[in-house]
Amino acid sequence: MARKIITAIDLGSSKVTTVISSVEDNQTPSVIGVCSHTSKGIKKGVVVNIDDATNAISESVLAAERMAGVTVSDVYVSINGEQVTSLNNKGVVAVAGSEITIDDTYRAIENARTLSLPDNLNPIHIIPREFVVDNQGGIKYPIGMSGGRLEVETHIITAPNSYWQNIRKCVEQVGLNVYDVIFAGWASSLSVLTETEKELGVTMLDIGSGTTSITIFEEGSIIYSSCIPLGGNSITSDIAIGLQVSLEEAEKIKLNMSDILDNKVAVAKGKGMDSTPALLRRKDEPKEKKVKMDDIDLSGYGIEKRISKDILQKIVEARCEEIFEMAKENVSKSGYNIGMPAGVVLTGGTGLLRNITKIIQGIFGVSARIGYPSGLTGMTEEISDPSYACVQGLIKHAMDDDVDISSANDKKKSNVKGFVGKLGEWMKSLLP
Repeated sequence: MARKIITAIDLGSSKVTTVISSVEDNQTPSVIGVCSHTSKGIKKGVVVNIDDATNAISESVLAAERMAGVTVSDVYVSINGEQVTSLNNKGVVAVAGSEITIDDTYRAIENARTLSLPDNLNPIHIIPREFVVDNQGGIKYPIGMSGGRLEVETHIITAPNSYWQNIRKCVEQVGLNVYDVIFAGWASSLSVLTETEKELGVTMLDIGSGTTSITIFEEGSIIYSSCIPLGGNSITSDIAIGLQVSLEEAEKIKLNMSDILDNKVAVAKGKGMDSTPALLRRKDEPKEKKVKMDDIDLSGYGIEKRISKDILQKIVEARCEEIFEMAKENVSKSGYNIGMPAGVVLTGGTGLLRNITKIIQGIFGVSARIGYPSGLTGMTEEISDPSYACVQGLIKHAMDDDVDISSANDKKKSNVKGFVGKLGEWMKSLLP
């Protein structure tokens, strides 16, 4: 099988990340090109300025192409935003023959899609959760089974038409084709969650700069998806206001928060507290101004400011609590419980904040861990932390979407991935 190039673009509020991977003989994708460029024209996950967003995408893609030594044409792109919502719906059909075929599953899923949605909304994912054959449930892959009645439980993720259309316009102006658009939360779950967690029941929170994506799994299937308009930028703004520093300085403080709270701040020459013991000073030498033990000098980071570690911690914890409480409220309104048996998995750049898992445990009453993306090889050093969970998940989605399904009707050779791959082709036909 010839080498295949898969390109993913994560359109974030703080950065646009392009990853180009190479795949040979359906092996694990190998990253050959990466670039993260400062995001412009995208706010809270939504395109707000076509020209700025287009320029950011172009810079990111061109740099990744130069690194990879290839030119790309088709891309997988993330989609996010406050108005991304979800619902679960059922489809039922009579089986045409004595055995269930892939066409029967298509008809069942198409039947599940026939629901009333506002004119401005379109389904971006229709994900089969479970099939039921003649009232026998718990079936993940019904093709080849005997039965007269086929039901399918689906999870449908929707987004406003404008979200998709503006993304497509930006990407096409760069000279690329949007092969598929994927909800950021769904993509991140593919690179972060384990099959055991999904089976037991788990909640994933992907906290980006402008948004927090929520996905919940139960018995191996996704049951809830949504997005709230708060993220790491809200924490940065609070730090800037609370400590009276600029937004750039506040971002620097947030990124180095662990070192600051652990007193590992680099001290610039001539700055900071006088380390000379009092007994060794000459009597005529002026005494250093008294400084509270809780205060720390940030001049080592180029910030002429002394701050209270206690106040910094309280500012960050207060905003994190607000984000988690809003997520909890959104999930509760839909009739689900955010505190699942396998706990909460936190990913996204904000997941690296100090003690954030303890805050989650206090609010949700379940265990929590930080989710690091995995599953790719090659040049993954630059995309190994939680802020790159989405872009790695886009590559994994593309792999599932591209599985060879030529023998899908052969019961001995067919598999679940083959069905997902075929289904992916069908789902793309649903895009506006």
